[in-house]
Order: sequence, then C-alpha cells, then structure tokens
Amino acid sequence: MSKEQAATPVTSLARSSSFTAFHPKVLKPFNSGEIKILLLENVNQCGIDLLAKEGFQVEVHKKALSEEVLIEKIRDAHAIGIRSKTMLTKKVLREAKKLLVIGCFCIGTNQVDLEVAAKQGIAVFNSPFSNSRSVAELVIAEIISLSRHLGDRNIELHQGMWNKVSSQCYEIRGKTLGIVGYGHIGSQLSVLAEAMGMTVYFHDVVQIMPLGTAKQVNTLYELLERSDFITLHVPETEETRYMIGEEEITRMKKGSYLINASRGKIVQIPSLIKALQSGHLLGAAIDVFPKEPASNGQNFNDEMNSWTSDLLACKNVILTPHIGGSTEEAQYMIGLEVGAALVKYISYGTSNGAVNFPEVDLRAIQATENSIRLLFCHHNVPGVLKEINEILADHNVEKQYTDSRGDIAYMMADISSVDEHDIRKIYESVSSNRANILTRIVY
Repeated sequence: MSKEQAATPVTSLARSSSFTAFHPKVLKPFNSGEIKILLLENVNQCGIDLLAKEGFQVEVHKKALSEEVLIEKIRDAHAIGIRSKTMLTKKVLREAKKLLVIGCFCIGTNQVDLEVAAKQGIAVFNSPFSNSRSVAELVIAEIISLSRHLGDRNIELHQGMWNKVSSQCYEIRGKTLGIVGYGHIGSQLSVLAEAMGMTVYFHDVVQIMPLGTAKQVNTLYELLERSDFITLHVPETEETRYMIGEEEITRMKKGSYLINASRGKIVQIPSLIKALQSGHLLGAAIDVFPKEPASNGQNFNDEMNSWTSDLLACKNVILTPHIGGSTEEAQYMIGLEVGAALVKYISYGTSNGAVNFPEVDLRAIQATENSIRLLFCHHNVPGVLKEINEILADHNVEKQYTDSRGDIAYMMADISSVDEHDIRKIYESVSSNRANILTRIVY
C-alpha cells in the first residue's frame, strides 16, 4: 500500500451468508469516494455538507420515497439518512446488501426495524437531545397560549370577531406543571417553567436528580392529581402506549390542561375529546398523532384518524403538525450530530451512541502504511473471541475492545506491522468465521 493510498481512508467489508435471506458480499477495498450515502426527507444542509466534505457520494432527496423506489435506491447505499416518515422495515432492509449504517436525523427510531438492522450488522444512530430546547420552548408557548385561550381568540379575530374576555384566562405564575418523563426535554422544560414562576413536579420510571426545586413524585396518579398542566415527554414503548386514557384523564384536576409533544400513541384521543367536551379539561395541545400524513397538504381528516372532526370542534385546543423539533437551530444541530456519527462509524468503526448496537470505540487510528483497524460484528456466541485472537496471535495488536448487546457483539482491534498479504489473510480468516455478520477493515 503506497503512502498516497494510506492518506485516504480505505475499507474492506464482508457480510456473512449465515442468514439464508442474505447473499455473501465481499467488496474490494474502496476509498471514501466510493461510499454512497442516501439522504431523504430534507436533511439539514449542514449534515449534507459534512458528509460531502469527507468525499462520500451523497444523493439527496427532499421528500420520503415510495417503498418501491426506496428498495431500489437502498440496494447500492452504504449509508442512509432519514427523518420520521421513511419506514425502514424488514422488507426494505433485506434488500440493503451494502448498508453499513442508518442515521435517523431526529429523536425517534420507531421508523426503523432495529432488530433486523442489528442482525445485518447495520448500526443505527439518532439525535436524542439536539432538539430538546426547541420542544421545551414550544411547550412553554402552549402553556401560556392555553391559559389565555390565544388559539381561539386568534381564530375569532381572523374571522372578524372581536371577543375581549377574561373569564377562565389565567397567568401561569404560581401554577403547577407536571412533567411525565424527565429526560433531556423534560428537564429543560423544568428549568424554563420554574423561571416563569411555576411549581414543577415530575414522574419518571427511574430516580433522577431534579434541576432547581423540581420534585419527583412516586406515581403517575399523584402527578395527575397535583398538576394544573400535564405535559408528556416519554418514548413510545409497550409500557407507555396509550398510557393516558379515560381513567388517567379523570384523575387530572378539573380545569387542568394536557399537552402531548412526545409520541402520537401515548394519549387515547377519544378519551381526551370526551373530557374537553364535558369541561373536565379546559384545553389541550397536541403536536403528535397516532397516524400522521406522509406529506404536507390537505391530509389531516377523518380518513387519517376517525376522531379528527370531533377534536377540531373542541374549544381551546392547539393542534400542530409534529413541529416540536422543527426549528432551524434544532435541525442544524441534528444535522451535525448524526452526520458526525455516520462519518465516525463509516471511517473508524466508532459505534458510540448507536441505539441498536454495542457501543465500542478506540482512540484515533494512526494513519500509517502498515496498520489497520479490524471491525468485526458477530453473533454473541461462546468461543468466538478465542478463535479471532488465534487468527491475530502472530500480529501486533496494539488496542482491542469488544462489547455485546443481546445477540450481537462487536469487536474493534488496531493491528500494526502488517503488509498487504497479512491484511488479506486476516480479512479472509475473520470474515469466514462461523459467527460473522459483518467484517470490515479500515486503513
């Protein structure tokens, strides 16, 4: 390998044929210019620029693709970047023969079959906190707007109706905010709410040190009964799906408000509508829905969700089209964070931050002529590391680290003093191991 070649990151990879659904794939070494990245759904320009700067071939689409087109495009992609509308299902991923990594340029990863991706040696990255401030600020705006009925007054005035009233309009100072889920967003919101004079309580499944004077309560019901405003900031899981239903809403204080900026299936909307119609709740703000349109336009109707018309008819209800994280600042930070994760994984094998994959990293690889980094994703079965170390026994392994996550394990090793013959032998021996899912060598 020449000095000129060594200056450009080069990688080899081999996928296992141990799954009958996948064909063995062995690629000759390729440089960064041969890496193909597919970016969908209007990923922020800073992410595009970051990946293009690395020399990768970047194909950009402003919208999500149909499943048929997506399958065609993903067959040649080494990486794909998506937001919330693209569904990377088992059917799609089975066609992704070259895919190394998926970047979700958003918080959630529900749109990706994480288990299937892991079994194919495909790491998935997201941006768990880059839009935290944007969501927190939206919730503060909604709390104030609901307290003052700003949504209804705005609509009325646009229709030419002057309706100056103060009945059931309140300051938020001195009111109690209950936060369900005290993660990145919940904790940011806590600080903002306290600064505006609110008392903050929160409920979370784990014990968390609160910020400021916020207090953690033991049960969800206790939170519901104490709070003037309830805001939801939890992921969608089996435990949280439809966690706010008729019983929970009944437990909320009469005249309180519900805000959902987390996931669409956290709240049973028909129960919410019933509480709004009866006057038990004075208002609600909903940014996420069980079913959401795949594109902008006149798509929010009863065909999408059968209760839409009833919800639209309720007073003091703020409805927004999943825009909690839709700010220029949030999208910029997401573009940088996820784009950097893709670069690090493709070029160096770093999997820190992966949501479906063992998190492994070593300090930077030394760009010398006779050193390589071996990346070995494999089934987590006994005896494999012994077999791999026997292959590497005659070589100088400078650094090595391995970790596992469920059925998947991932090893990273830096090896020096190897020539082209050694590299080929290591590559062929490791990639033919009985537990191999994906073997890569970068140098």
